Amino acid sequence: MTRRVVVTGLGVVSPLGIGVQDNWQAVCSGKSGIGPITRFDATEFASRIAGEVKGFKANDYMAKQQVRRFDTFIHYAVASARMAMEDSGLIINDKNSLKVGCLTGSGLGGLGMLEYYHSQLVEKGPRRISPFFIPGIIANMAPGVIAIEFGAKGPNLSIETACAAGSHAIGEAFRFIREGIADAMITGGSEAVISPLAVGGFCSMRALSTNNDEPQKASRPFELNRDGFVIGEGAGILILEELDHALDRGSKIYGEVVGYGLTADAYHISAPDPDGAGAAGCMKMALDYASLDPEDIDYINAHGTSTALNDLAENKAIKTVFKEHSYKLAISSTKSMTGHLLGGAGGVEAIFSFLSIKDGIIPPTINYDDPDPECDLDYTPNVARKKKIKFVMSNSFGFGGTNAALIFKRYEA
Repeated sequence: MTRRVVVTGLGVVSPLGIGVQDNWQAVCSGKSGIGPITRFDATEFASRIAGEVKGFKANDYMAKQQVRRFDTFIHYAVASARMAMEDSGLIINDKNSLKVGCLTGSGLGGLGMLEYYHSQLVEKGPRRISPFFIPGIIANMAPGVIAIEFGAKGPNLSIETACAAGSHAIGEAFRFIREGIADAMITGGSEAVISPLAVGGFCSMRALSTNNDEPQKASRPFELNRDGFVIGEGAGILILEELDHALDRGSKIYGEVVGYGLTADAYHISAPDPDGAGAAGCMKMALDYASLDPEDIDYINAHGTSTALNDLAENKAIKTVFKEHSYKLAISSTKSMTGHLLGGAGGVEAIFSFLSIKDGIIPPTINYDDPDPECDLDYTPNVARKKKIKFVMSNSFGFGGTNAALIFKRYEA
């Protein structure tokens, strides 16, 4: 008998707020979390805007000495994991610790701390490099620290697949539980690279929006006047459990993970296949995994980055897979409000997807003023919409042509 996988806990840190309630309220009201960059002097950068996390205090979630040792992306991951664990009520003890694991995704790891210690090396010499520098920046330290915090001794991995990392992490954690390797997984994605090197690199690629005078209107997925994505930061962590494991302890259930697809474009290091072939194959794989027809999907939380090439390719991919049903689908990009959280995006967007199922609300794509005639589907312009939802697909695509699609279902006993 196939093991069913459900979600019992959620935790999120994003430009829209700290915690699930604040984030979901902001998303449903169409609030933007994007503003001028304050982390460094961005005067000389072509893009001077970002989705920064505001009001976050790492000391609220980690011991003070731990905070100093680790990069911000680890702070966000641990904070979100703590929220998710408290929400779930999952207790890890000697009896179950080997069957509870942690798997998270990150695109760039501790780039901010790397920049800082490089400057210390250049200005003051090698003796000023902290012994915690290497552990503080590596991507797998996020699941490592989470495991230490909660005593999770099961599978422990990190995935580094650019902007698809959070979704790949959830998908692989889902498979671990389905295959009996684990009974519960702490999973999702985290990223914190609003730093000169990352912003400068993306600016050099001409990937970022330069709508610096109106930051809250800069992220405009699928809209005619989009001019690039807005970099964001944050983390989204979920608790996945085998169904009977969750039921035995009387946990609430947000929904079920039922489908997962992953493919490669094999086309270009940063641009998507213009026909969306890799993305289409990924979505089709997720549908096949879940034994669903395209007509079963009610809502797609799109990758929707607000770049000309990505949005058009995703639009084509959806039409390839869903055919006539693509015009009946509700689709939206919550990146219009959060900006693009890179490796953290998949975790946060999975949380929004489950809340869509729970509350029957399709989040809007804000800043959708002038429709792009080539992106001709229903992108839920500007205002959230009530809709009974049974199945949601969440898409994430990354540099290198790596693709991930997840399918979530309303829980039914």
